[in-house]
Amino acid sequence: MKYWEDIKPGDTSTLGSYTVTAEEIIAFAKKYDPQPFHLDEEAARRTIFGGLIASGWHSCAIMMRLSVDAMRREEMAGVGSPGIDSCRWHKPVRAGDTVTVRTEITETWPSRTKPLGFVRRKAEMLNQHGEVVLTVIGVGMFSRRADE
Repeated sequence: MKYWEDIKPGDTSTLGSYTVTAEEIIAFAKKYDPQPFHLDEEAARRTIFGGLIASGWHSCAIMMRLSVDAMRREEMAGVGSPGIDSCRWHKPVRAGDTVTVRTEITETWPSRTKPLGFVRRKAEMLNQHGEVVLTVIGVGMFSRRADE
């Protein structure tokens, strides 16, 4: 198990990759973000985006899934998050894009009242061209070793 004490500022990792489909862009948008450029290819062509794009929140959900999968794979003692500091959508994510998430730990600190520690990390989602499409700076909570 990887605990808070094992995580250090400067640590980097690649969480994984995912290929986005038009069908899931539309399905997510129908349920959560029903704007024309997320719902309909023809309507989207007439927008500033020039075609169908994923909701930014869909991109965040993909990042979250890749993060959870990586935490399970690496057996990390994650126990949730108090939130994010910032979220920025830099470029549209389109059907057929393969996105990859990379992270860097920027800060860690222990809880003063609970047996856990906090980890601030910068996560970037890049498309298959190496362009950053999404940046999230967030804080995660991780269990500390019982003997510390």
